[in-house]
Amino acid sequence: MKAAPVVVLVATLAAGPAVAQEEFPPPSGGKAPLVMVLSGATGPGNYRAMAGRIAALGYDVALFDSNAIMKTPARAGRTIDPAAIGSSVREAIARARQLPHALPGKIGMVGFSLGGGLVLGYGSMWTDDVAAVAAWYPSTSEFKDTAGFASRIKVPVVMFAGTADEYHFCCMIDKARALESAAKAANAPFELTVYPGVRHGFNLRGADYDGPSTEDAFAKTAAALKRYLGR
Repeated sequence: MKAAPVVVLVATLAAGPAVAQEEFPPPSGGKAPLVMVLSGATGPGNYRAMAGRIAALGYDVALFDSNAIMKTPARAGRTIDPAAIGSSVREAIARARQLPHALPGKIGMVGFSLGGGLVLGYGSMWTDDVAAVAAWYPSTSEFKDTAGFASRIKVPVVMFAGTADEYHFCCMIDKARALESAAKAANAPFELTVYPGVRHGFNLRGADYDGPSTEDAFAKTAAALKRYLGR
């Protein structure tokens, strides 16, 4: 299988093993379908609240630090091997499956920014492991061949992007729309939701927070998980 492109958002990323940073069990305390949540480059702390909200829907959530999944620090002029990153994502999935509350079977993948690029770039092709992908303001600047990439999307994807997202020029709305157009031409299971005037990290508390967009994206993420995973 051809490796998907992955973008590196920041100049330095923390190295480390691709282990589940934190488990958020379902409210029942029993076993439930597994959902992996992959953080942005700022680390998992900013995404614990969202992981908890997804778990409250009835899933076992494994929150990962996307920096650890990347493993190798990114430096100017240094090439990241997409196949190696794909293997790291696979390793993370395997580790998440070992969590005490995780049911066997296909999983959901939800990613933000750097993590959004990972779930979009890899999870969207892995029909053996993944039932649905939700990519929030994903890093897409390294998706050079949009038509070629779109033709490999086999897993249902919901993607969310703001028109004013200019963060590191990694997640531009023009690329999001190009992916949408290419996916439509390829009859790929891809749905883009665009939020006018919204910036990067719109679910994070701060100057760029946008409540209506956050709630809409969460509702659509929940609907995709329910449709393809149940609960």
